[in-house]
Amino acid sequence: MDNESGYLAISFSHKNTQIQMREKLAFNSAESTKSFLQTIKTQNTHTQEIILLSTCNRVEIYIYTLHPQNTKDFVISLLAQIKNIDLPTLETIADVYVNQGAVHHIFCVASSLDSIVVGETQIGGQLKSAYKFCFDNNFCGKNLTRLVHFAFRCAAEVRNSTQISQNAISVASVAVKEANTLFEQHGIECKIAIVVGVGEMGILTSKHLLHCGYKILLLNRNKQKAVTLANELNSEYGEMVEVRNFSELSTLINQHILLFSATSAPYPIIHQPMVELTDFKRFWFDLAVPRDIQKPNIDNIVLFGVDDLQEVVCQNLASRRKNTTKAYEIVGTYTLEFFRWLQTLGVEPLIKKIREFAKEASLKELDRAIKKGFLPQEYEDSVAKILHNAFNVFLHKPTINIKKFADKEDADPIIEAIKAVFDIDDVMLINRYKCEYDTTLN
Repeated sequence: MDNESGYLAISFSHKNTQIQMREKLAFNSAESTKSFLQTIKTQNTHTQEIILLSTCNRVEIYIYTLHPQNTKDFVISLLAQIKNIDLPTLETIADVYVNQGAVHHIFCVASSLDSIVVGETQIGGQLKSAYKFCFDNNFCGKNLTRLVHFAFRCAAEVRNSTQISQNAISVASVAVKEANTLFEQHGIECKIAIVVGVGEMGILTSKHLLHCGYKILLLNRNKQKAVTLANELNSEYGEMVEVRNFSELSTLINQHILLFSATSAPYPIIHQPMVELTDFKRFWFDLAVPRDIQKPNIDNIVLFGVDDLQEVVCQNLASRRKNTTKAYEIVGTYTLEFFRWLQTLGVEPLIKKIREFAKEASLKELDRAIKKGFLPQEYEDSVAKILHNAFNVFLHKPTINIKKFADKEDADPIIEAIKAVFDIDDVMLINRYKCEYDTTLN
């Protein structure tokens, strides 16, 4: 592994890690996330900046480090320790990417090429939230901001240049589609669904259910949050959402056919003793990681987990193969462009270019003055020296200031603005340094 400073990505995803292990690795609270990141920043001096992305399909750590090998070893060892996982096992399953490989991987994640459902847009919001949390808590700065900002640009290009997100489906929509198919196969006409949880997955699931004409019984430990969501959904879809008390969960799951659970609880909320035998078949969708539902031992309950939905998704991949190929080409191009852009951010080439502009303008005007007869030819060398000294004096203070700007966290937009003013190539204006405000993936 190259040990020069640069980008590092450590990935545990649906591609390499079983759901049981992802459950153990998941970070389900701001406190646990902050504690983990703070330990890395304080105990591993090579780690400069860090972002943790924890979703139902992946736990990934993005780092700007002075020593990738050392940082990788430290992070995986710390994960094994705090999550009580065998270290050799964790080292075996981890996918590790460095510099160009890390950038390419993160661009694929942002562009939804690494998702269970290729083309879904939910990952964009998840990445923004992870970045914002880490930026606001001083875990990341200029280097990872550059990377995430460019990742958003890459994702927007993938979306705009391909049809990969046309009729894009999230895990939530795949679950609802599967439920619809099952209802049709079994001739079920009563379209009522229990939805537990009002987080992002719960909201997406509810919207897909309402779009398909389902009535929803909505439950959440914090009832007021459920009421707020129900009011929003009812104003848009009509009075189709009814809020029920969380204490009614054990009763409702034995009265209705369809259940979707997507809470952030660190342990199952539906246990074996809660489940009663019924004379009708039930379909339960556990969209949470860690899982919300303890596998029932009753034959007439069909339980789907996040990984089970991948089988449904695979049926749609053939038609998307052409678009996926094009999308990977875009990611490859953006990866190369990102590193080229990084090279343009050095202030020395910028200062040199501005001085070249000043010199060219001076000599051009001197040549014109001699040709027009405004200045004798024999004065050319002397006047050239005077002009050279003049633009040196003029550029002295701006040069000092540009070098000072380069050491600041918000250097990029300042340097890019200067490049734009002087019409220097390779300009990529960053309108806002905090790129979580970028809306291209909404």
